[in-house]
Amino acid sequence: MSYERRMYIMKTMMKIPLVLEPQKEGGWTITSPLVPELVTEIDELDDLNSCVHDALAAVIELYQDMGKQFPANLRADNAEAPVWFESLVMAEG
Repeated sequence: MSYERRMYIMKTMMKIPLVLEPQKEGGWTITSPLVPELVTEIDELDDLNSCVHDALAAVIELYQDMGKQFPANLRADNAEAPVWFESLVMAEG
C-alpha cells in the first residue's frame, strides 16, 4: 500500500468512544462523551457501524461549517503504529 493511500486511510480513521444506551421500546441510543453532537439510534446492533459512520460524517460537516476543530486526540494519525481499540462483536452462544 502506498504512503499516500495509508495517509488517506489514517486521516479518516477515528477512535471515538461510544455509549450504547438500551431503550425501553427496543433498540439503542448511541452517543459519545467526547463528541456530544454525535447522537444516533439503531434497532439492531448489526447497524451500529453504518449508523455511527453516518452520524460522524454529519458531525464533521457541522464542525467544518462552524469553523470548529474536530478533537485531535480522536484521530489515529500515526500510519506506522498499530491502532488499539475495543469493538462490539455479536457471538452465537
